[in-house]
Amino acid sequence: MSPRTTFVPRADIYETDEDVTIIVEMPGVSEDSIEISLEKNILAINAKSTFEAPDGYTLAFAEYEAGDYERSFRITDQINRDKIDASFKAGVLSLILPKAEKAKVQKITVKPG
Repeated sequence: MSPRTTFVPRADIYETDEDVTIIVEMPGVSEDSIEISLEKNILAINAKSTFEAPDGYTLAFAEYEAGDYERSFRITDQINRDKIDASFKAGVLSLILPKAEKAKVQKITVKPG
C-alpha cells in the first residue's frame, strides 16, 4: 500500500472586535474524520479524505485524491480557549475563536472638565 498524500488545506482568517474566524477548505472529508486539538498555543486540525465513485459507476477521471489534511495555527492568549466553536458543512470547516474579555476593544469616554 502506498503512503497517503498529505495536504495543507487552504484557509482564510477573519477578525472582528469579538472573535477570530478561521475558514478551512477540506473537500472529500467526512465530519467524523476531523480532529481538532489545542495544546499550548497550537491549534491543530487533522482530517482524512476519501473519494469513491457512486454505486454503479467507475472512476473515469479524478482531480481529487484521497489523503490526509494537516494544518496548524498559533493562537495568542487573547483567545478564550474554553469557548472555541467548530462546524463543518460541504467540505468547509469553520472555527470561531472568541476573544477573551481583556482582549476585546474597549471604548473609553472622555468626560468634560
